[in-house]
This record gives sequence, structure tokens and C-alpha cells, in this order.
Amino acid sequence: MPRRRVAAKREILDDPKYGSQILAKFMNHVMESGKKAVAERIVYGALDTVKARKN
Repeated sequence: MPRRRVAAKREILDDPKYGSQILAKFMNHVMESGKKAVAERIVYGALDTVKARKN
């Protein structure tokens, strides 16, 4: 096996709605087959549901 250099870590961009890196990373884990819009809809829908139940 060739010993190449270590791959550089990519910077995770903040979530556009809440400005959170943790939420952006969670959305990347929820995402399947590169469908980020679907993952955003799922996560934001869940957060809106939690917000509605809290109030």
C-alpha cells in the first residue's frame, strides 16, 4: 500500500438558518445520496415541531 500524505480536513460550513456547525454536521449525517435539501427539510421540520411543542 502506498503511504500517501494524510488527507486534509475540510472545514464544515455553518448552518444557514441557525449558524451552527453542530447542526450542519448533523444534517450531513442525515443526508442520503447527496440530497441536502431533503435532509434540511427533515431537520428543520423536526426542530419546528419541537419548538411548537415547547410553547
